[in-house]
Amino acid sequence: MADNFLRDKPVAIIAYGEVQNLRRSGKRPYEFAAEVMGQMLEKTGLKNSDIDGMATHMPTAEAGNTFYTNTMADNLGLQPRWTQLTDIGGCSPVGNIARAAAAIITGQCEMAICLASDSTGTTGIGHRRLGGYRQEFMESIGFQGPPIAFGLLSHAYDLKYGLNLEALGHLAVTQRNGALVNDNAIETFKKPITVQDYLDSRVIAEPIRLLDCVMRCDGGNGLLITSTERAKAMGLENLVYPTAYSEITNFEPDDPNPDVTETGFATVGPDVFAKAGMSPDDVDMFHPYDDFLIAMMLQMEQIGFCGRGEGADFILGTDMSPTGTLPVNTGGGQISAGQPGLGGGGVNLTEAIRQLMGEATGRQVENAKNALVTGIGVIPYFRNWGSSNCMILEGA
Repeated sequence: MADNFLRDKPVAIIAYGEVQNLRRSGKRPYEFAAEVMGQMLEKTGLKNSDIDGMATHMPTAEAGNTFYTNTMADNLGLQPRWTQLTDIGGCSPVGNIARAAAAIITGQCEMAICLASDSTGTTGIGHRRLGGYRQEFMESIGFQGPPIAFGLLSHAYDLKYGLNLEALGHLAVTQRNGALVNDNAIETFKKPITVQDYLDSRVIAEPIRLLDCVMRCDGGNGLLITSTERAKAMGLENLVYPTAYSEITNFEPDDPNPDVTETGFATVGPDVFAKAGMSPDDVDMFHPYDDFLIAMMLQMEQIGFCGRGEGADFILGTDMSPTGTLPVNTGGGQISAGQPGLGGGGVNLTEAIRQLMGEATGRQVENAKNALVTGIGVIPYFRNWGSSNCMILEGA
């Protein structure tokens, strides 16, 4: 296990920003990023010239832009001394906190902005070619899109453990309740659902239903991170500290016949808890990446909240509302709030920070001191998702 460079809280998140998720807005990622940055500058009293580091994910709308960080900096009026473009899909926003922290600790920058903004209908993604085994052996025979991949994954899980659709329905209802009180959730989802609504929803790729799936949308979010010393010198008190991080990419490439139900969370989950000196029982809030409901349940099992095949019982036996024993994706998650672009992740991260700063109106988790946030990235050939990461955040 690598040493935990975040153990002593050397860096702090001092502000977050987020715009409302929209459908077919016609905007570019730069416009959303500018709104997000404006929110954070207003909160902190900083100017864009105070920001000397910038990290962003690779948005699908700009997938063909080989100078994306430079273009983003130009649009925002930034002159960064350190930049980072991270392309591990939904792991990128959480991963960029760790990368920005490392840059600050090593003196490459002092104040970093981490951005995740995307749009679905402007440029780029329509002509993208991923290359590799997936394109050659899967997409050529009609295996296209995440719903099909997660349909096969769900079948495999059902054969191995048994798939309880009622439990997934409870997850869907819990998250939708969070979206109802989240001003930034996409308007399409501003109506309650029941478990029966989930069970009755249209089958997309058996057994995946419509209400299992995330909806891509347009939007953006971000945060400002600096050294704890500088944050305190600025007189800021409402801080959030990243205290442990673990990441893995291209999980188990050497296995010629992998178990598609196994993921990198079996590695990064125990690792992040060991680095933080915690166990799953110590987690006050859980904000897992949710492109499909089955992905949330797999994370619960493999991170260690319950055993393999016990996810359904854990869900049905645990109150995951903001007043429950383990609040989960209190703002609706991506499935009920919307996922900006093809590989989001920032929606749930932003909600965790909002909660730890005590600003989650209508859904605030009382006395929450920490949160576990995760990311998922890319569906490769013949295996489960390729990238997994976990981060522990602590409030001031």
